[in-house]
Amino acid sequence: MKVGVVQETFPGEHRVALVPTALAQLTKAGLEIVVEQGAGTAAGYPDAAYRERGAVLAVSRQEVFQDADIVVQVRSLGANLENGVTDLGLLRRGQTLIGMSDPLGEPKAAQQLAALGVAHFALELIPRITRAQSMDVLSSMATVAGYKAVLLAADALPKMFPMMMTAAGTISPAKVFVVGAGVAGLQAIASAKRLGAVVEAYDVRAAAKEQVESLGAKFVELPLETAAAEGQGGYAKQLDETAIARQRELMKKTVAASDVVITTAAVPGKRAPILVTAEMVHAMAPGSVIVDVAAERGGNCELTRLGQNIVENGVQILGPRNLPALVPYHASQMFAKNVATFLLHLVKTGMPAFNLEDEIIRDTLITRDGQVVHARVLELLNKTA
Repeated sequence: MKVGVVQETFPGEHRVALVPTALAQLTKAGLEIVVEQGAGTAAGYPDAAYRERGAVLAVSRQEVFQDADIVVQVRSLGANLENGVTDLGLLRRGQTLIGMSDPLGEPKAAQQLAALGVAHFALELIPRITRAQSMDVLSSMATVAGYKAVLLAADALPKMFPMMMTAAGTISPAKVFVVGAGVAGLQAIASAKRLGAVVEAYDVRAAAKEQVESLGAKFVELPLETAAAEGQGGYAKQLDETAIARQRELMKKTVAASDVVITTAAVPGKRAPILVTAEMVHAMAPGSVIVDVAAERGGNCELTRLGQNIVENGVQILGPRNLPALVPYHASQMFAKNVATFLLHLVKTGMPAFNLEDEIIRDTLITRDGQVVHARVLELLNKTA
C-alpha cells in the first residue's frame, strides 16, 4: 500500500504532513512512501532526506495522486478552499485522503469529496481519549501556536519581559494576561514565564485553575457559572450572550492593567467568542500588545483583522494567520508523528474495510463510498440545505 505526501498549496503554509524521520515506522509496517519533490523544503526537510529514508520522489503532484492509495496533507480541501479544489481532479474513487479539513466549519467541502468516492479522514476530529493522544494534531499545533504567540508579543512590545536589576535601576517585568487555558493558552503561559513575565490567566473551565497555577501563573477569578462551560473532550462550550457580556465586564480591569494580552479561546466548529472589546482596547496603555491566536476563527478581540497587525489608540493588535506554519520544522515534526501513528492504527484496523466500531475511526471518517457518513457533518449539511 502506498502513502503519498504532497506539497501544501494553502498560502503561507510551510508545513509538510510527513517528515523523513517518521518514515521508518511506516515502511516497517509495509507501507511505501511517495513524496512530491520539494514537499518538505519549506519546512527544512530536503528531498535527499526523504530519499535516504526509503521514500520514492515523484516528479509531479499528479504522479503522487496517481500512485498513492492514501494521500496525506496538512490542509485538505475544507481547510484550503481556494487552492484545494485543484486536487479534486487528481483524486480517484476508492482513494483515501487524510488531513485537516475543517469539516464542522466547511461541511460542504465534504460533499465534494464524497462525490468523488474518496474516503476522507479529518484529523481535527481525533477524539480526546487516552489511546488517541499520540494522534492529536490539534493539541500538537496548539502547542506551537501558544509558543509562537508569546514570541510575537515579545517582539512587538516596546518593553522587555523579565525583571532586571541593572546599574541604571530596576526594570519591572512585563505583565501578560492569557485568555483561554487550553493547550495553546497553557503553552503561552509557560513560554511567557520562561521569558520572565508576570503572568495571569483566565478560562471559563473550572478545571483550568489548577493547570494555570501549576505553571506559576495567577488564575484570575471571575465569578461566573462555569459548570456549563465544559464541553466534550475538555473543550470549552459556547457560552450564551449574557454570560459572555458578564465575562467581558469582569475582564476589563485585568486587560487594562496588562502589557500583553494573548487570547486563545475557541469552540470547535464555531466562531471564536468576542472577549476583548474595542472599549477594553482603548483602556489599555499605549504600546501594549494583543496577540489574537483565535484570529482564524474570527478572533477574540473585536478589532482583530486576520493576517494584519493594526494599531488602535496606541495598542498593537496582531491577528496572525496559521501560527504553526511560522515554526514549520518542529510543527511538521509533531504533525508527522500524529499522522504516522494514525496511519499505523488505520492499517492495523484493516483498511480499506474501516472498523467503525473503533471510536478513532468512526469519529474521524467524514466520507466513504460516495456518501458523507459523519453524523455531526451530516447534521450541519441538513441545516444548510
